[in-house]
Amino acid sequence: MLRKIRIALATVMFIGITMLFLDFTGTMHHYVAWMPKLQFLESVLALNVVVILALIVLTLIFGRIYCSIICPLGIMQDIFGWLGKKAKKNRYTSSKEMKWLRYPIMGIFIIALVAGIGTLVHLLAPYSAFGRIATNLLQPVWLAGNNALASIAEHYDSYAFYRSDIWLRSLPSLTIAVITLVVLAVLAWRNGRTYCNTICPVGTVLSFFSRFSWLKILFDTEKCRNCSLCTKNCKAACIDFKNHEVDYSRCVVCGDCIESCKFGALEYGRSIQKTQNNQNSPIDPSKRSFLLTSAIMATAAMAQEAKTTDGGLAEIEDKVAPERQTPLTPPGSLSAKNMAQHCTGCQLCISECPNEVLRPSSDWLHLMQPTMSYERGYCRPECTRCSEVCPAGAIKPIHHEDKSAIQIGHAVWIKKNCIPLTDGVSCGNCARHCPVGAIEMVPSDPDDEESLKIPVVNEARCIGCGACENLCPARPFSAIYVEGHEVHKEV
Repeated sequence: MLRKIRIALATVMFIGITMLFLDFTGTMHHYVAWMPKLQFLESVLALNVVVILALIVLTLIFGRIYCSIICPLGIMQDIFGWLGKKAKKNRYTSSKEMKWLRYPIMGIFIIALVAGIGTLVHLLAPYSAFGRIATNLLQPVWLAGNNALASIAEHYDSYAFYRSDIWLRSLPSLTIAVITLVVLAVLAWRNGRTYCNTICPVGTVLSFFSRFSWLKILFDTEKCRNCSLCTKNCKAACIDFKNHEVDYSRCVVCGDCIESCKFGALEYGRSIQKTQNNQNSPIDPSKRSFLLTSAIMATAAMAQEAKTTDGGLAEIEDKVAPERQTPLTPPGSLSAKNMAQHCTGCQLCISECPNEVLRPSSDWLHLMQPTMSYERGYCRPECTRCSEVCPAGAIKPIHHEDKSAIQIGHAVWIKKNCIPLTDGVSCGNCARHCPVGAIEMVPSDPDDEESLKIPVVNEARCIGCGACENLCPARPFSAIYVEGHEVHKEV
C-alpha cells in the first residue's frame, strides 16, 4: 500500500510540474502553478515560511518522502531506476554514507548561495536541473508534436491546434541540460539514488530531519531470513540486511524494500513499536495511508494562490540583439541583485513566457538565469505570467494594472539606424506602438515643420517594455533599443 500511494502521488506531481514546463498556451499554470512552490529550496529563497515548516514537519513524521513524491528530479531518477530494474533485477547493494563528498558539496552550495555565485547554485539545485531538462529538451519535442497536429488539423480545415515556434534560446543552457540528463540517467540506471544522497543539497538538509522521523522502515528480526532482497532492491543503498539496520538519513520511503520482502519482515511504522516488543497495537495501514495523503494534499493547499489571466501571443519577425550595458530583468524582479539572490535558474518563467522575451543569460556568473531581449517579441503590459509561476521569489507577483508603472529600463534612440534619416521615408512605428506614450515624433529639422519626423524618448515615462525595439522596421539592428536598469522603480 505504501508503494502504491507513493507512486500515485509522485505521478500526479511529476505530470503536473512537467506539463507546466511544456504548456505554451498558458492553461496549465492556472491549475498547477502551486506545485513549484512546494519545492524546498525555492520556498527558502521565497521566504515561504508556511511551506518550509510544512515540509519539515512532513519529513519529521514520514521521513524523506519529499524526495520521492514532491521533487520532480527525484521522481525522474525513480523512472530511470525502474527502467534499469527491468533490465536487471536485484542489482543494488548496501553502502556507507559518503560524508566526505556530501557535506563539502553542501558547504560549497551554501557559500555560492550567500556569495551570489548563481551558476554553482543552478547546477546543484535539483528542481532547477529538472527545469532545464524540461525546457530545453522536452518542450521542443512537445511543440513538434503540437505543430504536427496543427498541420493535420489545417488539412481538415480545423483550428483545434495552432503552431508555435521552436527556437534555440541558449546553446550553453541546452548543453548543460543534455549533460545533466545523461549523468543522472546513468547514475540512476546503475546505482539508484546516488545523486540524491551525495550531491543534492536539498537531500542533505532533509537528511538531518529524516533521522528523527516518527514513521520509519522497520525490521522484524524474528521474521527476517537474511535473504538480502531488501538490500538488493534499495535504490538509496541504505539497508544493511546483515545487521538489520536502515540509514534513515538516506531512505526516501519508496516502499520497494517492503514490496520485495517475501517474509513480511519489513514494515513502515513507529520505531517505538520495536522497543516495546510489539506490545502496542499496530498502526492500521489504511489510517497511515490517509495520513500520508492528507499531509501531501494539505501542503499543496497551502501553496495554492489566486489565479490570474495573462496576455496574448504575437507573431513577430526575429531581429539581432543589441549590446546592452545593463541586462534587462522581468517586471517584478525588483532589481538585478534580487534576481541574482533568489533565482535558481529553473527556467519555468522562460518556458511560460508567451511573447518569447525571456531567455537564459549567457553571463557565466549568472548562467541560466532569465534575461530579456526583444528580437522575437516584447513584454506586453497585460502579461504577468512569469511573476505568477516563479516559485523562488526572484520575480514577485504583480497585477496587470501595476505592470505599466514598473520601469525596468528606458529606450535609447540610435540616429544612424533610423529609417527616416537613412531611407528618407516616414515611419513612427515606435511612437504608435508605445503603450505608455513615452515616445513623441518631432521634425528632424527644427527649422522645417514639414521635414521627416524622428522619435524623442521621455526616459522618465518609458517603462522598458521593448515594443519600440521589437516593432522598429530597421534591420538588422533596431534604431531604438532598451537599456536595462539595475534597480526597477515605479513611474
